[in-house]
Amino acid sequence: MCHYPRRVGPALLHNRAGVIIIMGMLLIRGSYRIQGAAPDGDSVRFYPDDPAEWDLVPGPHLVRRNASGGAQLRLDGIDALESHYATTGGVVHQPLEFAHDAAAELLKWLGFTKVVRDTKETVTSSTPVQTPGYILTRNADINGRCVAIVGRGKAPAASATDVFVDAAMVRKSANYHLLQRGLVYPTFYRNLFPDLRLAMAKAAQQAQAASRGLWPWDHTRTGVKVASVETVVDEIIMWPKLFRRLVDYLVLGGDDASLAGFPDYLAQRADRYIVLSTGHATTGLDLVVKVTGQTLKLTRPYEDLLFEEK
Repeated sequence: MCHYPRRVGPALLHNRAGVIIIMGMLLIRGSYRIQGAAPDGDSVRFYPDDPAEWDLVPGPHLVRRNASGGAQLRLDGIDALESHYATTGGVVHQPLEFAHDAAAELLKWLGFTKVVRDTKETVTSSTPVQTPGYILTRNADINGRCVAIVGRGKAPAASATDVFVDAAMVRKSANYHLLQRGLVYPTFYRNLFPDLRLAMAKAAQQAQAASRGLWPWDHTRTGVKVASVETVVDEIIMWPKLFRRLVDYLVLGGDDASLAGFPDYLAQRADRYIVLSTGHATTGLDLVVKVTGQTLKLTRPYEDLLFEEK
């Protein structure tokens, strides 16, 4: 089996309007397969035509693949409601209606129909078994998932090549489609190029303004009232990144649901990010989450926060 050298860096290109940064990303062709996996609204399994091409993905983390060469993707720039989030107290989920809607829409967009799952969310059958597609990537995350812009059908270029990605190409992706439908939240990391991030942010803003999908029920910016882990899990639509921090904190507290220590907990988790509107680089979501009694809310727009990968 051929092992390719690891690659680095984006490239620059000039257009007729002047000098702009065009986004160089690695393109990998292959297929999506979902049987035996538990795809959700922002994660699905991908099998390259040549599994050795996983070694081309740049960054400090290697893509973890199975014996057949498949690996889990994390769709770049989006965050779907959790359908099975593991905590130290067990597996929890957010309200499942929109978690399932996002997952179903992703699989439908990829070309799958008649998807059957068992009680643990694992797909037991689908039509067809696999669908063709391609991904555009610059890195894998700390968990070995390839962070990707997800495309379907025929790839726009040869596999294992650098492709100059612009906003028009991103608008053809599953990532953009799910934001446009209002089924996922925008959650941005620094490896996503600015032009692509702005296009995705606009899609999310338009969906929010049109009250599509989950947006009419989102409480993250208006105030999440916390009575217990159960109410957070069963009743509240909120930004998944904050949900994960909140349930981890509540599980540590056992029967004590007080939010008095939550700001300190957020500081200790030390998420690193930039507030784009101010250019301020900082650490700890406690600086953008306000806690008043048993109510918390995010004080900045989702698309105003740009996170560092770990």
